[in-house]
Amino acid sequence: MTMNLSRTLLLPAALAVALAACQPKASAPAAAADTSATVATVNGQPITRDFYEYYVKSLSGKPSAELSADIRGKLLDNMVHGEVIAQEAAKQGLDKSGDTPYILELSRLQLLGQALGEHYLKDKKPTDAEVHADYEAYVAAAPKLEYHARHILVATEPFAEKLVQRLEHGEKFEDLAKAESMDPSKSNGGDLSWIRPEQVPPEFMKAVAALKPGEYSKTPVQTPFGWHIVQLVETRPLAPQSFDDRKQRIEQELERKKFKDYVDELMRSAKITRTLDQGTTGSAAPAPASPAAPATPPKN
Repeated sequence: MTMNLSRTLLLPAALAVALAACQPKASAPAAAADTSATVATVNGQPITRDFYEYYVKSLSGKPSAELSADIRGKLLDNMVHGEVIAQEAAKQGLDKSGDTPYILELSRLQLLGQALGEHYLKDKKPTDAEVHADYEAYVAAAPKLEYHARHILVATEPFAEKLVQRLEHGEKFEDLAKAESMDPSKSNGGDLSWIRPEQVPPEFMKAVAALKPGEYSKTPVQTPFGWHIVQLVETRPLAPQSFDDRKQRIEQELERKKFKDYVDELMRSAKITRTLDQGTTGSAAPAPASPAAPATPPKN
């Protein structure tokens, strides 16, 4: 079991440590703040106890004290190997050549953005009142019906109109879907089973919702996928998610909004000069919208 664990932990480690050790010089103050004991040195560069423990826990989920001496030694070997590789890369100037400086800088921006989000939200967790208010708004806006639909998807409007005429002359919807549709659902006669508004393009959903069971759209519907003839088979009531099922998502969305509002304020107060298009258009480009919060909210 010990050897299997060591293989699992160690295979990606050299590359991860090499990348970490190649961090730009701007991160030096953070490294200088680490005054923990040294567990190894490589050409005079210390690998500290705190850095080692962080590395061990990031891979194993455990402090080093809970691992065997063999695994602890192998993990330290990985860090040493990574440092040797990183030092040689820097010696050859590879940290300043090609795309490497930009990759390192983007990594720095991402990590600091994550750190700021976690720090800002540490004492700003959504309150019960905020979560319940958001849930009530969700319930009020949630769709009340689920739709069982079929469709025929084709490339052009004129061809879609011809298919509508064929339906008007008595051909079965399922047979036309099997013969003419471009969508994989053609094998099921165009049957999409049960769909919800958030699962399909809004134009498609609008057409479905306007139909009565058994009806099909007499006017083809355009979406980014092409032209559709839509048929509504039946509807059924759709219950919203329970509060418990929805709670975590609501908390994440509230945190994301709080952090976005904070970033928007930082953007408003920052002194920013944009010169991207100067020299080609004679004037600076309009300022883009403020960036949204990170796609993945900070961990709780």
